[in-house]
Amino acid sequence: MEMQDELQEADGNKEANNKGGDLKKKPALSNEIPSKETNLEDKKKEVEADAEASVDHPQETAINYEDLDIDSLVKSFENLLKNEDVYAIRSQVNRIKKAFNTKFNSLLTTNKETFLAEGGNSIDFNFSSPHKKKFNTLSRSFRERNERFEKNRTLEYKKNLEARLQIIEEIKALIDVNQNSNTTYNAFKNLQEQWRNLGKVPAKDANNVWNNYRHHVERFYDFLHLDRDLRDRDYKYNLEKKQKLLKNAEALATEENLGRAFRELQALHKIWKDELGPVPKEYREKLWEQFAAATKVINDKRKVFNVQIEEELLANYKSKEILISEINEIANSEFKTHSDWQKQIKAIEQLRERFFKLGSVPKKLRNKSWTDFKSGVRMFNKNKNKFYKFLKKDQSENLKKKKELVEIALQNKDSEDFETTTVLIKNIQSQWKSIGHIPRKESNKLWKEFRAACNHFFDRYHQQKNAGTPEENEAFVQKEKLFETLRLFTKGDDKETDINTLKTYSKQWADVGNVPKNKRQIDRDFSKSINSLLMDIGVSESEMKHLKYRNKLQEISKNSRALNNEIGFVKKKIEEIKSEMNQLENNLQFFSNVKDDNPVVADVKNKIESYKSQLMDWNQKLISIKKVVQ
Repeated sequence: MEMQDELQEADGNKEANNKGGDLKKKPALSNEIPSKETNLEDKKKEVEADAEASVDHPQETAINYEDLDIDSLVKSFENLLKNEDVYAIRSQVNRIKKAFNTKFNSLLTTNKETFLAEGGNSIDFNFSSPHKKKFNTLSRSFRERNERFEKNRTLEYKKNLEARLQIIEEIKALIDVNQNSNTTYNAFKNLQEQWRNLGKVPAKDANNVWNNYRHHVERFYDFLHLDRDLRDRDYKYNLEKKQKLLKNAEALATEENLGRAFRELQALHKIWKDELGPVPKEYREKLWEQFAAATKVINDKRKVFNVQIEEELLANYKSKEILISEINEIANSEFKTHSDWQKQIKAIEQLRERFFKLGSVPKKLRNKSWTDFKSGVRMFNKNKNKFYKFLKKDQSENLKKKKELVEIALQNKDSEDFETTTVLIKNIQSQWKSIGHIPRKESNKLWKEFRAACNHFFDRYHQQKNAGTPEENEAFVQKEKLFETLRLFTKGDDKETDINTLKTYSKQWADVGNVPKNKRQIDRDFSKSINSLLMDIGVSESEMKHLKYRNKLQEISKNSRALNNEIGFVKKKIEEIKSEMNQLENNLQFFSNVKDDNPVVADVKNKIESYKSQLMDWNQKLISIKKVVQ
C-alpha cells in the first residue's frame, strides 16, 4: 500500500500485526525525521539540526557572532568550552569558528596590504596574532573533546541496543506463561518503562529493533485477551492519547516556522513510539494513517525546502567555479614588475574573500571545489614567490651597485679639481638613475646619503664659480675703471665720431673678459649705459639693434663654441623664414583670379612683406658674424 510505504518513511514504523516470531530485518530508518546522530550538512540541515537539538537540550540563546570582534569571539569560545555537554555547544562553536575565520582573514589582508604599501615584499610577510594562537588552542581542545564524545556515544548506543534487545527477549518470555495476569501485566509495564528510559541505538539497527519491539508488544496484548479488562483499559488510554497527538500533528501544518514544526513533530513521534502502546484494532490502521498523513505534510514542506537549499548550494558551487577560473587565469599569467604583482595579489585576495562569502556547496562537490580552489591559489603563490625570489636577488645586486656609487660620491665631495669631478659626479648621478629598485628600508637612507654628497660638491662648485678666478676678479677691477671712463663721456658735434668712440668702449669691455658670476650685474649696467648714450646722440632703433648685436658678437668672439652656436641659430632662422615665405607665395597662386583688396589675399601679402623685413635683419646678422670670424 502506498500509504503504508509513506508511514514507513515518516516514522520508521508500522503498527505490527504479525502474530509470531521476530520480524525480518528491514532497511534502516529513513532520515525524514532526523536523529541526533545524523551528520548534518550546512544550511541544508539547519532545520533538522534545530529540531534534534531541541529534543535533549534547551533552546540556546541567539547570539549574532558576526557582530563580535576577534577578542570577544575568543572569549565566547572559551566560555562555551566550560560547558561539559559538547553536543549542546557544537552548533555555536561552528558559528564562532566561521565568524572568527572571516574576521581574521580580513585582518590578515589589511596587515598584508599595509606591509606591501610600506615597501615590503610579499614573500617576507609574516603575521602573528595572540588571538589566533589562543583560538587554535581552543579549537584543538574542542576537537579532542568532540572525538571523545563521539567515541563514548558510539559505546553508549551499543549498550542501549543490547539492553533493548534484552527487553524484547523478556517480553517474549512473558507470552504464553501460565501465571497471574496482574503479575505478568506489571512485569510488562516495568519492561516498557525500562524501554522508555533507554537512550538511542545505532541508526542502522534502530528500525529493526523498533519493529521487533512493537511486534512483541502486540503479541503480548493479544496474549492478554485472557484478562480483557487490563488490555481494554490500556487500549482506551493509548487511543485517547494518540488522538490528541494526531490533533497536534495536524495543527503543525499551519506552522510557518519549519524548524519549530519539526521539533514538535519529533516530540510527538517520540511519545507515540516510546510512551504509548497499541490501540483497539478497529482504530489502529486509520489512526496511524491519519498521523502519518499529518507527518507527510511536514515532510513535503521539508522536501521543498531541501530542493531550494540544494539549488542555492549548486548556485554557490557554480559561482565558486567561476571565481576559481579567474584565479587560475591569474595564476597562469606572467607578470614582469613589482607593481603588476601587487595588483594581482590584491585581485587574488578579493577573489578569495568572494569565494569564502559565497557559503556552502553540495556535499558531493565540496572536496572538488575546495581542492580546485587551493590548487589555483597555491599555483599563484608559487609563481609569486618565484618572482620575488629573483626580485630580491636583483635588489641585492642593485643595492651593492648603489652603495659603490655612494662611496665614490663621498670620496670626491671635497675635491678641488672642479672640472674633472663635475664630470664624474654627473656621470654617477646618471648611473644611479639607471639602476633598478632596492629594498625600501635601504632606499631612503642610501638616497639621502648619496644626494647629500653630490649636493655638498655642487654647493662648493657654485660657491667657487660665484667667487670667480683671480683672472675674473682682475677683469672686474678693469671693468670698474672702464665704466668710470664711460661715465665721463660727453656728446660731441660729430655723431659718427661719438658712435665710434662708444664702439671702442664696447670692444674694450669685451676684450677684458668675464667677471665672477656674482658680479655680472656690471655687464648689464654697462650695456644699459651704452644704449642710453647711443640714443642721446640720435642713433635709430634699427641701428641700435645692429650695434647691440655686434657688441654681443664681440663678447662671444673668443668662445668658439658660443660663436658656432650663434652661427647655427642664425642660419636656422633664415631657413625657417624662407620656408614660410615660399609657403605663403605658393598659397597666393590659388588666389590668382581674386582681387588684391580681398581680405585673405591682403593678409597673406602683409605676412610676406613682414617676413622679407625679418629676412633682411637675419641676413645682416649673418654678415656681421662672418666679419667677426674673418
